[in-house]
Amino acid sequence: MAKSKAISNAKKQSYISVPSQIINSLSSSSLQSLLVSPKRSSSSSFFFVNKYSCRSPRVWLFALFLFGLVGMLRLGWNVNTLIPFSPYPNPCLQTQQNIETTGQKHDSSVVTANHEELGEFWKQPDGMGYRPCLDFSREYRRASEAIVKDRSKYLLVVVSGGISQQRNQIVDAVVIARILGAALVVPILQVNVIWGDESEFSDIFDLAHFKSVLADDVRILSSLPSTHVMTRPVEERRTPLHVSPNWIRSRYLKRINREGVLLLRGLDSRLSKDLPPDLQKLRCKVAFQALKFAPPILELGNKLAQRMQSKGPYLALHLRMEKDVWVRTGCSPGLSQEYDELIQDERRRRPELLTSKSNMTYHERKLAGLCPLNAFEVTRLLKALGAPRSARIYWAGGQPLGGEEALSPLTREFPHFYNKGDLALPGELEPFAKKSSFMAAIDFIVSERSDVFMPSHGGNMGHAIQGQRAFSGHKKYITPNKRHMLPYFLNSSMPEAEFNSIIKELHHESLGQPELRSSKAGRDVTKYPIPECMCNNVRSHSI
Repeated sequence: MAKSKAISNAKKQSYISVPSQIINSLSSSSLQSLLVSPKRSSSSSFFFVNKYSCRSPRVWLFALFLFGLVGMLRLGWNVNTLIPFSPYPNPCLQTQQNIETTGQKHDSSVVTANHEELGEFWKQPDGMGYRPCLDFSREYRRASEAIVKDRSKYLLVVVSGGISQQRNQIVDAVVIARILGAALVVPILQVNVIWGDESEFSDIFDLAHFKSVLADDVRILSSLPSTHVMTRPVEERRTPLHVSPNWIRSRYLKRINREGVLLLRGLDSRLSKDLPPDLQKLRCKVAFQALKFAPPILELGNKLAQRMQSKGPYLALHLRMEKDVWVRTGCSPGLSQEYDELIQDERRRRPELLTSKSNMTYHERKLAGLCPLNAFEVTRLLKALGAPRSARIYWAGGQPLGGEEALSPLTREFPHFYNKGDLALPGELEPFAKKSSFMAAIDFIVSERSDVFMPSHGGNMGHAIQGQRAFSGHKKYITPNKRHMLPYFLNSSMPEAEFNSIIKELHHESLGQPELRSSKAGRDVTKYPIPECMCNNVRSHSI
């Protein structure tokens, strides 16, 4: 009976669930040792093992635990390999298993230290030792105490446009409040009639941080105090472009002193780009330090950036290929005659949308560098500048006219091509789905944190990122020299090597190197923060 009971027990089998990632990480020999019982050695073992111990379930459980532990160590606890990281254009249709496989394939280029990715294209510009330098003068600091204590003057502002345009107006609103010695009520974001975004300031920006950073410069209030709630504000709708601080004081100071509340609308480009040094520093302080995105936006944006960074260096492109962009610029997308006619019809129906010079033909605008680059031109430019095929690219921007077809030149040459929808886990973008400002903020964060950034067309977002990257140490920023390079794009007989050499030469000073704002009139200090907001101690360097 004892013998039959032992045989019965031997036939019973026990199972333990082991994650597939661990199984995949084990070698074939390790798997074989799990599946096949080892043969009894005729020689003496290094360790003494009781012949009955191998029959014990505890021993098998302990062995499986050790194999599992080894597998986890071989994974290196790298959870990034488990994050969905699917290539454009249709990641959502892939299974989780396929997504993980895609991520493992991408890792191989990092593991083998691909020399292309570590080559010239990823090299950062020489920052010449420039660093943030926001030391205000003694007179500015002396005046601050009285300004932040004042309880008699309040400035209300309404800002409009996209998120980057709103940022610019918020910056100038703070500066105007300082000029007037008034407290600033948190700016009101005008409802975007195009996207229907009803977000408030505190939905997009970290209000507590905004108040704290500017506490010594301007008093920031969430709302008017009870003493002024019923005050009818003096409203000004027609502030001219590029006005000086003296104009602001002469126009508004008496009125705000008398009425207590001033309301301003449409501040875009109303304040001069050339201000006294302290006010320029204040502009930089607001743009680069005070305007921090709200925690939910910042958290998700950083997550997506980390997922890009986990695979090595990456390039961010801001592609301006949406239908309204082609209409407003007076340019053609170059996809097909059907799309060109679609844009022309829309422009004829709504001529007020055309913001580019209306007396120029499309070809004249193109050669003048006034048109966005299409996907084919972006691809050719990147290849000429040495971008490797293995480069990982994050593309920011709205849905391009023509959809996947419009992006196909890029995706063919650069298969590792992602946007926020590709990188996000299921449900991560859902809270922001109908908030265009939130989506633009996420694009801003991932683009700003990239190793290399390039816009296909100028604009508020590109300018804001250019300034932020300069202030952060002059991270590489490629400014397409459209006006000079496009004639070479049209020369189909030019050898590729000669074309590449010419394009590199045209851009050797357009890669994010330090550049003085004062070298050209009318430049924005939040785009070119030198010399007012950045300084160095190396006298031998010159720009």
